[in-house]
Amino acid sequence: MEKSFPQWELLKPEEINILLMLSVDQVQLQFENILHFKNHQTCLKEAALLEYFVNGFWWAKEMSFTSEQISFVMALLQQLIDNIKNKQASFADNFKAFTQAVLSTRQSPSTKDSSLFNNDQIKAITDYFKTSLFQHYRLYELLLSHSREKQLLKTEKCIEVINPDEFAAPLEEGFPADLYFHYMAPPCAQTPEQGSPESHEENVEEPEKAELEESTGNHEGFSVEDVREVLGEMTQEMLTKLQADFTEKLRVHEETYISRLERLQKASSK
Repeated sequence: MEKSFPQWELLKPEEINILLMLSVDQVQLQFENILHFKNHQTCLKEAALLEYFVNGFWWAKEMSFTSEQISFVMALLQQLIDNIKNKQASFADNFKAFTQAVLSTRQSPSTKDSSLFNNDQIKAITDYFKTSLFQHYRLYELLLSHSREKQLLKTEKCIEVINPDEFAAPLEEGFPADLYFHYMAPPCAQTPEQGSPESHEENVEEPEKAELEESTGNHEGFSVEDVREVLGEMTQEMLTKLQADFTEKLRVHEETYISRLERLQKASSK
């Protein structure tokens, strides 16, 4: 009496023979229906399991296994993955189950039962399961035994929004526009109220020329270079005072923002 070996319940031997004549893409389409994986393109779990079974079947086909041998390999793939998913089996327990299943295919010394696999085939099966499942065992545990959706949806946080009307805009956005365009903006820059770059340059240069001419007419004893030096010193003093005032305002607002952020951090950590 021949010994009966475990077989995959989802496929009959004649159905396996039909799959052996198909391409790998056609086999994948058949497995999508067999395993009822309709969302494998958007579901990571279904995509990983579909690849797991298709690769196992195709490997067994390339090993030239019979339909009975392929059915046993598929049944073993199913058993080990179910142990992870339903029983949360550890690596050691699942490897023990794998070893017992493979050894059960060997010929018994006390009977005349035939073996399902020879020694080389058993070694090949062991190497395949080692690289395909056991080498990535922790990843399969995380995929099948942990719920990502619950971890993503269970945390709620409240964020306090600062009213912009109560605080000045930070950095250069809080700098007065007339001072920025008069002392800091490049020659090509212009305000929204101004027209073309040419008109802006004329508007800026004309007051300077008028002031220079007035200063030259009132102080005939000074040269043009002297007047420019005096104007440069006055401009430098004005910018220094503006920079000091601007730095002090930034410090006050920075302390206010830091205080609010600390309150937010304390509230979120509760």
